[in-house]
Amino acid sequence: MFEVTYDLAAMLIVAAFAAGFVDSIAGGGGLITLPALLLAGASPVQALSTNKVQGTFGAATAAISYARAGHVNPRHQIRAAIGAFAAGALGALAVSILPTEGLRYALPVILIGIALFFALKPGLTDADRTARMPAVVFSATIVPLIGFYDGLIGPGAGAFYMIGFVLLAGYGVLKATAHTKLLNFASNIGGLLIFAAQGAPWWAMGLAMGAAQIAGARLGSRLAMRIGARIIKPLLVISSTALALRLIWQLATG
Repeated sequence: MFEVTYDLAAMLIVAAFAAGFVDSIAGGGGLITLPALLLAGASPVQALSTNKVQGTFGAATAAISYARAGHVNPRHQIRAAIGAFAAGALGALAVSILPTEGLRYALPVILIGIALFFALKPGLTDADRTARMPAVVFSATIVPLIGFYDGLIGPGAGAFYMIGFVLLAGYGVLKATAHTKLLNFASNIGGLLIFAAQGAPWWAMGLAMGAAQIAGARLGSRLAMRIGARIIKPLLVISSTALALRLIWQLATG
């Protein structure tokens, strides 16, 4: 366990609020909270696991907000959420087994590609389009794949879920955002249970940050539902680009 000063604790809580806001709209909140936890003195495993504690609150809050507004029916996502949960747990179990260096090199390229796609592709609105993949196949393949990544590494999983819904399921931008949150919550919980069994999370700080996540997620999801693609698209471009740049910096300095 690590200890923080009141100033660092306040910084972590503010970071969690900002992450909850960003995550509820476009994903990528881990870009804010993971570096903050490391700055506060957490080890990499403590930072990753504590990040999942606080991130779970934001994902749950956003999922409930979108469901209450009628943008998603959680009952229709139960099977997909179970798959995401199981895959997230398997990913966390595989942290100490699988080599992730190659994926870390590929991630910045993928994230920049996502940013360019949403920045440059015309016609990306809140209107649905023709699906390129049946829903059953999407839930059985794409969802577990991203869920496994969420447990294994984590940052950017929300953006990956979203682009999957847009490109393959044919969802409009707002609908894709709404459907992302329950799956993100499920894979987050799956990974968290594994880390919790290992005693890795710093629960006190994680729960305090979780409260801030709830406030940020409520504000962000309300804004996304009010403005739709006009706020989701630019924020997704910004968060994906920022996460890619952070990963490149880590590779260059690590």
